Amino acid sequence: MVHVLARLLYRIEIVGRVPPGPCVVAANHESLLDPPLLALAARQPLHFLAKVELWRYRPGAWLMDSLGGIPIRRDRRDLLSVGRAEELLHAGEAVAIFPQGTVQGGAWTRGAARLALATGAPLVPVTIVGTKRALSRGRIRFPRIRIIVGAPIPVERARPTVAAARELTAQLEARVDAGR
Repeated sequence: MVHVLARLLYRIEIVGRVPPGPCVVAANHESLLDPPLLALAARQPLHFLAKVELWRYRPGAWLMDSLGGIPIRRDRRDLLSVGRAEELLHAGEAVAIFPQGTVQGGAWTRGAARLALATGAPLVPVTIVGTKRALSRGRIRFPRIRIIVGAPIPVERARPTVAAARELTAQLEARVDAGR
């Protein structure tokens, strides 16, 4: 239903697909539309790491639970949530993260890279184009939206040091930016 509605309203175009099996899907973040639209690019469920504040109100909690959300506290290192994400990856599931952390953009955090390094799961770069024009600050419009799934970045399981995570995050960010 969401897929049909998205295709009708936004003339959504999906280029590529999230590969099956365990992977860390990482995308740019420009709008509240990004999570449900990103889910359309995968044939399997994606488990989203999302700020715990989204569970404060029933509609947000319902949406995040239906999207397989994993609440994470962003103000400190949330080992319980990261551990849950690692368990899902080891069980063959896919985990999705928006490394910018907020729709306002900003510096990319190293969480996706750290998770990929800790588990050896490939890192899948995704570029989402057009959602900022579709929904931002009380304005709703219906532009064309593109979701471009890049080739997975193979990751060897290793200790997720700051240097290794920083290098992998820079590579991820460059691949996502190249899709714009």
